Order: sequence, then C-alpha cells, then structure tokens
Amino acid sequence: MNKNVWAFFILIFGLCLAQYVNLYVEKTWLEQSYIYDVYQTDKGKPAYKYKGEEIKITDVVPYHSSPLNQANLSATEQPLLTQQWVEKEDGQLQQLKPAFHFGLWSLLPAFLTVLLCLITREPLTALFSGIVTGALMLGEYDITDSVIIPNLAQQGTAALLLLYLWLLGGLLGLWSKTGAAQAFADMMTKRFVRGQRSAKVVSWILGVLLFQGGTMSTVLVGTTVRPLADKAKVSHEEMSYIVDSTASPIAAVLAFNAWPAYVQALIFVPGVSFLATEADRIAFFFNSIPFSFYGIFAVLGTLLLSLNIATFSGRRIKEAHIRANTTGQLDAPGAKPLSAKELQTCDVPKGYNSHYLEFILPLVTLILTAVLTFIFMGSPKVNWAFGAALMLSVLMALGKGMSLMNVIDGFGNGLKGVVVASVILMLAVIIGFISKEIGGGLYLVSLLGEQLPYWLLPVTLQLITMIIAFSTGTSWGTFAIAFPLAMPLAWSIGDSQMLANPELYMMICFATVLNGSIYGDQCSPISDTTILSSMTTGCDLMDHVKSQIVPATYAATIAGSLWTACVLLFT
Repeated sequence: MNKNVWAFFILIFGLCLAQYVNLYVEKTWLEQSYIYDVYQTDKGKPAYKYKGEEIKITDVVPYHSSPLNQANLSATEQPLLTQQWVEKEDGQLQQLKPAFHFGLWSLLPAFLTVLLCLITREPLTALFSGIVTGALMLGEYDITDSVIIPNLAQQGTAALLLLYLWLLGGLLGLWSKTGAAQAFADMMTKRFVRGQRSAKVVSWILGVLLFQGGTMSTVLVGTTVRPLADKAKVSHEEMSYIVDSTASPIAAVLAFNAWPAYVQALIFVPGVSFLATEADRIAFFFNSIPFSFYGIFAVLGTLLLSLNIATFSGRRIKEAHIRANTTGQLDAPGAKPLSAKELQTCDVPKGYNSHYLEFILPLVTLILTAVLTFIFMGSPKVNWAFGAALMLSVLMALGKGMSLMNVIDGFGNGLKGVVVASVILMLAVIIGFISKEIGGGLYLVSLLGEQLPYWLLPVTLQLITMIIAFSTGTSWGTFAIAFPLAMPLAWSIGDSQMLANPELYMMICFATVLNGSIYGDQCSPISDTTILSSMTTGCDLMDHVKSQIVPATYAATIAGSLWTACVLLFT
C-alpha cells in the first residue's frame, strides 16, 4: 500500500481517537504549586519579582480551604479558578494553578505528528494533523479562530515569526544579493578551510564559542558556516548535526547564559538548605555541571565527527559523508531542504563588487548586540541584534552603490526563502502549546512514586523528560513541567531511603532532568532548534532528525549508565 494511503488511514484513525477522548475520557486534575522568593515590601505586604517587576500578592487563603488543592481538585469536574495564592501550615506562600491530563491519551497528538513525519517526510501536514488532533481532544472545533490565531497572538510566537521570517530571512536574502556569504566562504577557504575536516572543525568551534544555547546559537552558527561548508562539500546531514548538537548541549556545560537564572526559579524545595536562596540555587546549578554527561558526550561526538571520526555517528551520517565525497551531492536523493532556492544561489547585480566584510561586520554587530544586552539587561535582545545586523547590511549595500530596488529584491527573496520553514516553526510552536495543555508531560511525571528505588530514579527522570521534550519540542517547557515535581521527589526518596550524600544525589537527579530535556528537544521534529538547524544549513528536516537521533542516543545511553553508576558508588 502506498505510504500516503497509510498516512491517510492513520490520520483518520487518530482523529477518531481524539473525538473519543473528548467525549468519553475524563480529565485528571492535578495541583500545580509555584514557589517564588517572596519578600515584604516597605508597607509590609508580600510581593515577588517576575521579569524584573515587583508583583504584590493579594487575596491569600489557607491552603486547606483552596479549591485548587489536590483534595478539592480530585472531587471536581472543572475548577472555577485559574490560580490562587495560598498559605501553607508552615507560613510559606505558594501560588496554585490547576492542570489536567487524559492519561496515556495525552501523548496522542505528539505521537501522531511524529509518526506522520516519519511516514510522509512532510512536516507541514504532519504538524497540522497533530494540531487538529489535540484541538479535537480539547473540544475545540474552530481550529482557526480558537486554536491557531490565539496561539499566534502570544508574544513569544509573534516574536519568533518576526525574527525568523522578517529579520533572519531578510538578512540571508541580502547576503545572497550582495554576494557577502559567498565572499566570506571564498575568504575562509583561501585562508583557513582546506577541506571538509577543517570546515567542520571551524563550525564546531563556533558552536562552542556561541554557548548561549537554543535558537540564537543555532541560527548564528548555521548561517555563518553554511557558505564555507557548502564550498567544502560537507553534507547537510553532518552540518545540521554539528550545529544542533553544539547549541543546547554546550549551553548546559558552559552555563554562562540565561539558563541558570531561569532554572533556579524552578528547583526550590522547602526545607532544603542548599536550595534556600537564589544564589544557593545558581551555585547548585554550576556545581551540577560535571554531571551533565549527555551535554558533554553530545559535544564530544560532534568534535569526533568534525575530525572525520564517524565511529559513533550512525549509518545515515556515514552514508551522507560518503555520498558528499564521491558524488558531491550535499543532500540525499529526494530530499526537500527547508531553505528555498532563493537562498542557495547568488544573484549579485552587474558591477557590484562583493566583499567578505559585508558578511563579517553585520555578524559581529549581531553578536555584540546580543552579548552586550545580555550583560547589561539580563537577557540577550535577539530581535535587536538581528535588526541591527540587517540595517547595517542594508546601509553597506546602499553605500557601495547597490540600488534600492536591488536591496528590496534581495530582502524579498530572503523572505520567500524562509517562509516554509517559518510556517513549520509556527505550527511546531502551536502543537507544543497544545501538548502542554492536554498534559502529556504531567501524566508521565505523575507515574513516578516515592517507592521507586533510589538508584533507578535518575535514569527514570532522564527517560521521562526525554519523552516530554520530544513530544512538546521544547526543553525549557519541559524544565517548567518536570523540575517542580522531580526535585521534591528526589529529596523525598533520598531522605526516606537514608542516603549518605543527599546533595550529590540531588545534583545527579537535577542533571538528568536538564540533560534529558535537552536530548528530547534536540531530537524532536517539532522543536524550533531542530527546524532552524535544518533551515540554516539547508538540510531536509526528516533527514536531520533521522541522522541525528542515533549519535544523540549513543550519548544519552552512556550518560544514563554513568548517572546510575555515580548514584550507586557515591550516594
């Protein structure tokens, strides 16, 4: 039977299951507690800071009388409140929010999306099918007005589209129009890059140096190295793997970025002295870095591949390397690269002299803007950075005599070149929201219990966070789901089973959640970093997913074994 026919029947079956869940499967409501660093204002009122703003806490009720505590949630079909501040018996203030899951059914949209991606190799239809399935499970039949538009209206989604459709696309289009990317590749090839190995090593070094992690590192490294890697005939599967695997993994190891500040707010455990203050929790993050085994081995794996040692890279990457060497074909037969042809060729106007500084100066401006805003403002202003780089590229092109019409033409070609990838990115973000709303991650974490043997908890947390991040396409979203549940559980198990070194045990469990989330995000076909790695390196999305998952799994397997060994030997 034709694969498209199989995909059609699977989709219909999935939609029927989604309608069954909506009509007949009851929601399981769970209490979600959020703990903040609460302090007293000058007027003696409790408050906390969120994103630099002071937020006053009002209408606090005793925990036992809140309709959002677990006992009351278990007895209700639909809670009337969306959040409430409560005071526990020990005087601690917490914010309660209700959340629900459909049991194992909560994994249906993500499972269907991944399955259709693998069968059809067409991420657009697979992602949209997953969105429709999740919407039906929630009883939302107006997909456009009730699901897609509200999610697109969210600030984070709109910012992603602005950044990757307008700013990134426009910048890439201008670099193509001015010939700046090709001039940079020619200069690097003449001075530094002598072949495939040196091109990959340069890419690896850039990935390590840009250790901010996530989408910013992926886009910066991918757009910088693609011209020289294409010139050196490095396969797109190899390049997308190197770019993707030196983004989030290196950010967990060289954690001088926004990660500690975000994660520390999620790992407070009442009564645990070494997690008492923000400074304590940030120090705990850095002390746990030696146990980030997956991040370490993922980065080492890309270094070995960069040195043409493909022993641990898997069959697909080896075949891609051989194909590029023997035929010069950078993509597999039948591949559908995410970047369009407008960004794969130069269209320099007659008489315009390209120069590599037209590539380097905007790139340096981009990096400096991001780094300086991170230092002085607490978070990198990525939109500012790309906007400044784009404006500089426009001014340089106009200053060198390019007509405004040609500049606009280059900008427009850039938008056309990334529009498909941007739509895929948009749909991936929406299905991530839906997966979180229907509670797949909550269901998986709720399967854990305090009777679990202490030595089995780290690898169990690793597997669960791998599945959550793979299903939702986000590591930071997985952090928000898993850490508030996993850290108290780890402390409870360590205390009840009287471990000799509970702090070390907590560090190992912390590292498993952090690294398991990174693995799942990195390997997921609905992750923004996976999509952007494919887009910026010119790789077919599913070729990237299938080739990367093997070496990533090798690293995850070694990491899981080492975490278990460390727990047995040292705690």
